[in-house]
Amino acid sequence: MRDRWREPVIVLRLGDTDVGFAVPGRRRDGTAEGKRLVRQFFLTVLRGIGTAVFSVFALVNGGAPGRPFQREVRVSGPQNAMVLDLADRLRAVKGPWLVCSPSCVALVDTGTTFTDPADAPPPRIVWEARRPQAPVLDFARRTLTWPDGSVFRFPLHGRAEEQHLRRYFEPPATIHWSGR
Repeated sequence: MRDRWREPVIVLRLGDTDVGFAVPGRRRDGTAEGKRLVRQFFLTVLRGIGTAVFSVFALVNGGAPGRPFQREVRVSGPQNAMVLDLADRLRAVKGPWLVCSPSCVALVDTGTTFTDPADAPPPRIVWEARRPQAPVLDFARRTLTWPDGSVFRFPLHGRAEEQHLRRYFEPPATIHWSGR
């Protein structure tokens, strides 16, 4: 991406891609409302059974019943939000990486992490945006914000990624594109 954009880049591995949606016209799991109603009915029944089993198990073991299938809302915006292009593509990605530069943002898929690196497919660009269409990147809040107000809060893969980000980002808003 550095050669493609001819700019310094920051690459971050994204965490859980099973994100929740708060967008009119979309269910919490990101699927379109009013479509696949039979499938949605059976998934809701299965989710209810799973929640009941989890709650009974938690109560028997002295814990508090919770909501194990609850998605954290990370995608929000108005109906037909600009963020949906990225969010829909993210759902099919196996090894998501967010690549950022001063004027571009991309989502790159490296495939599943369970394969031997020698057998892994080559990385592929799943989504890309350049200024002025690129969303505004905020490392402090870990968000991408589009002009229509839609927001994607990107989850990092873990502590190692947070430490990697600290090499480039200095609060409150200083980005060292070449590292510190």
